[in-house]
Amino acid sequence: MNPEDIGKAYDTITQLWQSDDFNRQNGIEQHRRAIAFTDARGNALDVGCGCNGRIIDLLLEYGFDPEGIDVSAQMIALAQQRHPALRFYHNDICEWVAPRKYDLITAWDSIWHVPLKQQARLLSTLASCLNSKGILIFSAGAVDQAGEHTDDYMGPEVYYASLGVAGFIKVITDSGCQLKHFEYDQYPELHSYFIAQKP
Repeated sequence: MNPEDIGKAYDTITQLWQSDDFNRQNGIEQHRRAIAFTDARGNALDVGCGCNGRIIDLLLEYGFDPEGIDVSAQMIALAQQRHPALRFYHNDICEWVAPRKYDLITAWDSIWHVPLKQQARLLSTLASCLNSKGILIFSAGAVDQAGEHTDDYMGPEVYYASLGVAGFIKVITDSGCQLKHFEYDQYPELHSYFIAQKP
């Protein structure tokens, strides 16, 4: 599946993130941990921002000037309705050119939809978009080896990939960032997150 296909799949399931059953605390404590590593409160970017705005709301709470990007046109339309004063981009993050540097970039539950062959380059690009002392937080599949698959757990068939834990750590260090925190945060689910900081 290419990113355009992923976007179209997510266009059909925006209701899952708008439902009262959706856990709006998902990822919030992890982001608070990431924010604690820096005093900078400038520009922030939410990669795969989705539509419900929970991470955007948190960034606003901490004094950031956030913007979001998503490959789903419907997600972006709903996000813009929720936060009409903020900037949102409907783009493939692998092709998008960042207009500025950021003090924090988050990619929560979104990197795994990026084609496996593009994940390392994308993470390096995101690291290069950080200001000095900037923070990158992202979640990923907590697997030992790189791999990819598709499934229809949420309804439409969607692509997932992971560089593997060691692969992600290598990309972080190769990009000149320091790994500040790593955690298997939803064990026994194969879910992990990383916090990296640009020196």
